[in-house]
Amino acid sequence: MSLLAQYCPRVEFESHADFAANFKINIPADFNFAYDVVDVYAVREPTRRALVWCDDAGKEKIYTFADLSRLSQQIANWLVAQGIKKGDMVMMLTKGRYQWWTLILACHRLGAIAVPGTHMLKKKDLLYRFEVTEAKMIVCAEDAALIKEVDAAIAESGRQIVRASLNEKFAGWQQFDEETAAHAPSFPRPTGDAATHNNDMMLGYFSSGTSGEPKMVAHNFVYPFSHILTAKYWQNVIDGGLHYTVADTGWAKCAWGKIYGQWLCGSAVFVHDYTTFNALDTVEKMIHYGVTTFCAPPTVFRFLIREDLAKYDFSGIKYAVTAGEALNPEVYSQFDRLTGLKLHEAYGQTELTVSVATTPWMQPKPGSIGRGLPGVFVTLLSLDTGRPVEAGEEGEICLRTQPELPYGIFLGYYKADELTRSVWHDGYYHTGDIAWADEDGYLWFVGRADDVIKTSGYRVGPSEVESALMEHPAVLECAATGVPDEVRGNIIKATIVLTKEYAASEELKKELQEHVKHTTAPYKYPRIIEFVSALPKTISGKIRRVQLRQESKS
Repeated sequence: MSLLAQYCPRVEFESHADFAANFKINIPADFNFAYDVVDVYAVREPTRRALVWCDDAGKEKIYTFADLSRLSQQIANWLVAQGIKKGDMVMMLTKGRYQWWTLILACHRLGAIAVPGTHMLKKKDLLYRFEVTEAKMIVCAEDAALIKEVDAAIAESGRQIVRASLNEKFAGWQQFDEETAAHAPSFPRPTGDAATHNNDMMLGYFSSGTSGEPKMVAHNFVYPFSHILTAKYWQNVIDGGLHYTVADTGWAKCAWGKIYGQWLCGSAVFVHDYTTFNALDTVEKMIHYGVTTFCAPPTVFRFLIREDLAKYDFSGIKYAVTAGEALNPEVYSQFDRLTGLKLHEAYGQTELTVSVATTPWMQPKPGSIGRGLPGVFVTLLSLDTGRPVEAGEEGEICLRTQPELPYGIFLGYYKADELTRSVWHDGYYHTGDIAWADEDGYLWFVGRADDVIKTSGYRVGPSEVESALMEHPAVLECAATGVPDEVRGNIIKATIVLTKEYAASEELKKELQEHVKHTTAPYKYPRIIEFVSALPKTISGKIRRVQLRQESKS
């Protein structure tokens, strides 16, 4: 039986209204996920499956909670032997390797701050992160190119950083499994000054950096509780089931979908440690291992619907959800037709948990991110007046922070108090994202406030244009931006990556423009269209519209 009922007075609800009015999490003092969740399962149900891992080479590992408890205690002892203590930062650039789960639990045990990151970081990125975090240790996947970048960054920084590599040995690096296996599998819960407390920093994620240097987002030890909302009431995970979220361990989406909420709700997590994403390989792995619930960004579903899914049996997958960018209604319809699964959308940020979602009691509206969740206090505020907007009006997605804090909200930006105050003030956290609500209370994402295009007196969200374009079979990916215009203020430009069946031409540009005019309001059509082989993206895969705007001006 899951631990959910231990922390939530009510788990089942009759409607979204019942859920909104009566959901509550009872958060105990000095909660620590490693001791109070993983170790509790290890004692009560030692053989309960926690992690199912596989890679492209055919390797697999299946861990129980007893396994994770034992291994993470060994690693905690190793961390202490390396001089790591409460409050020290440990950078984790581990790709999809299974050691990520045991290492992060070990960090939680002694109160070290885990700082996951992507393996795609270069020397410049690492130097910036070393300066911000003052990391005492870095653990990396067995990637020679990554090891080289880390060595160069450490040498230039002049810092003393303990280095450990997974699965292979490198000069100057400890070999993680070999070193940790030599330590005792028992690590008593720290007491006194070494004990962890609810408001201590537990986890630090660097944001995507879509509009500047990445910001380090600090989360505390009660952050895992907020993902009960993510796992139980959005992803709809099943006690005893197997959940798969497509996400790199370097990004906050991994915390959303691969550890905290899923385990609190009794679901094991599935990890496919792939080298290159392949849609059909993903489907085959999910069906082979018996995945019961599935979460992926819309990009993955766009790839999936272009494959022959009819030959696969999707009956074992009970629920599928998506978030991270706007979902095109055509993708929703096609995936539903091919699999019988209706995608439930949601919205959140690295700074938050899932804040808006299509819950199990709601009929999905394709393109809507859903409704605000209980205990998160979402409201839309006018950019002009700062007051709540009416239905149909656009406003900034904000979270009320007084008299109590929303579930899952971050502590602030690490070492950046002024930046924190710029988004968290006057009793609200300001997300910088624009949306509008319909008469049923469903929210519809428009875009980042900086990305909204003002043209001829109209405000156009890039997702509105992109959604229309994505309905055309020629469009694989696209981004809409504003280009300065003397008459209209701005005109809309679409930068498009074509599917392999189409070639760039003036005729296709006109066809796409007419398509948008007939799909949405005519004033939203792109007056400029540029075909490119790839869109500029952050290392987390988000489109860098700021770069596209800068390139249009130059």
